[in-house]
Amino acid sequence: MKIKLPLSLLAAASLVLSSAAFAAGGKTYQVTGPVLEVTDSMIAVQKGKDRWEINRDSNTKVTGDVKVGDKVTVTYTMSATDVEVKAGKGGKKEAKAAPTP
Repeated sequence: MKIKLPLSLLAAASLVLSSAAFAAGGKTYQVTGPVLEVTDSMIAVQKGKDRWEINRDSNTKVTGDVKVGDKVTVTYTMSATDVEVKAGKGGKKEAKAAPTP
């Protein structure tokens, strides 16, 4: 006897597992919509009238074969790649205290 799992159940399970993997790296976010473009290094998703381009690499877990037009949910995190401190008043660089939670 062959057991068939509904696609939505499989997608929900993979989402839960991928969210757990991202949890240690900081806050995670999601965007859902149809795929506009997909490459080895990027996936573009339509959200409302906006085009969201999210970088991806060989470590990005992808369940299934993503094609243009497929509806997907992308889970992602934000991380800084560069921080530049600008001179404050009087030409001195001022350090700002981090906000307290």
